[in-house]
Amino acid sequence: MITTNQLKIGMTIDLEGNLFNILDFQHVKPGKGQAFVRTKLKNTKTGAVLDRTFRAGEKVELARLDRSKMQYLYLDGSHYVFMNTDTYEQLSLGSEQLGDSVDYLKEGMLVEVLMHKGKAIGAELPIFVELEVASTPPGLKGDTATAGTKPATLETGAVVQVPLFIEVKDVIRVDTRTGEYITRVSRK
Repeated sequence: MITTNQLKIGMTIDLEGNLFNILDFQHVKPGKGQAFVRTKLKNTKTGAVLDRTFRAGEKVELARLDRSKMQYLYLDGSHYVFMNTDTYEQLSLGSEQLGDSVDYLKEGMLVEVLMHKGKAIGAELPIFVELEVASTPPGLKGDTATAGTKPATLETGAVVQVPLFIEVKDVIRVDTRTGEYITRVSRK
């Protein structure tokens, strides 16, 4: 058990038998009355996001999660198949369990699969991934890094805003938490 004063973004808590990821929280101390903590929680099973307010200092149960290093193998219909790199056991996760992570998931990528009581509930990708640009409108002569951005579709199907000088077949680094372009890694 932890108090609501110890909450951090990314933690998983157990509320009424359901697991929730903390997306955002805010400590509020009104002029009159008791302080409270306003949170935004995402249900790990359904993906539903809800707002919940707790009294400051209220105790909540922190979910104990095990992490297993796994390699993403392939997409099987609507399920993503992963293999444990130590035991070679395979398991599949649905897109509702992975959420926005599927936009940056590339075959052969190593991820950490989150397990709760022996059951897989999701996966954490590396913070930065390197992906090839599959399509983007051409840039114009004289475009600079600060002149603006344009949409680029990556090899995984994700669309990110990139500088105008980025071309098809360039490999770029993307932040998986925000979906933002970081830098160009190489040009093919």
